[in-house]
Amino acid sequence: MADKPPVALEDRGESGDGRRYSPSAARNRDPILHALRELLPEKAAVLEIASGTGEHGAWFTQHLQGLDWTYSDIDPESLVSQRAWRAADKQGRLRGPLVIDASSDDWGGAERAAAWQAIYSANMVHIAPFGAAEGLFRGAGRLLAPDGTLILYGPFARHGNIAPSNAAFSENLKARNPDWGVRDLDVQLAPLARAAGLTLQDVREMPANNLIAVFRHV
Repeated sequence: MADKPPVALEDRGESGDGRRYSPSAARNRDPILHALRELLPEKAAVLEIASGTGEHGAWFTQHLQGLDWTYSDIDPESLVSQRAWRAADKQGRLRGPLVIDASSDDWGGAERAAAWQAIYSANMVHIAPFGAAEGLFRGAGRLLAPDGTLILYGPFARHGNIAPSNAAFSENLKARNPDWGVRDLDVQLAPLARAAGLTLQDVREMPANNLIAVFRHV
């Protein structure tokens, strides 16, 4: 990736066994879980891009018994936390982590065409250069099974309109790095989806002016 983002924009706690904890993940995991119950098939192999602490995968597999979840990241500290969450898992449905640079056209061990029913990424595309979003959609078009989904969670603009809190957040991000910023779902990301053979199928409002966007592989 041209400019590697920080691990997080928040302080994270750590347990004695290497697992790290994100305050934002604790807040958003239940609303996202509710959405995933409706969006994912009963049995699904899911690849997570930029898994962060690893809490999402651990929480979702605990509550959705048909999920097989694979972590990935490029950040060494995050990879350590993801390994620790996998080691603590009692169900055997957490895998990885794979080292994946989303902007690359080679995702290493994930490169198995039609292997994934879903690719999931939360709070990544705005805290990375736009090339990461471009690569994310190319990867989804390359690796998703027919009728599979790319599921994105985070703050987005719509058709040039953005919530005031998200606009302020975006300006803060751009001050840190001009290549970052809240992306427009319709203006910036939907064209990437179409080029990769995906269509924007569903958009769901989430707490704190976040959205879940669902792109279907056609």
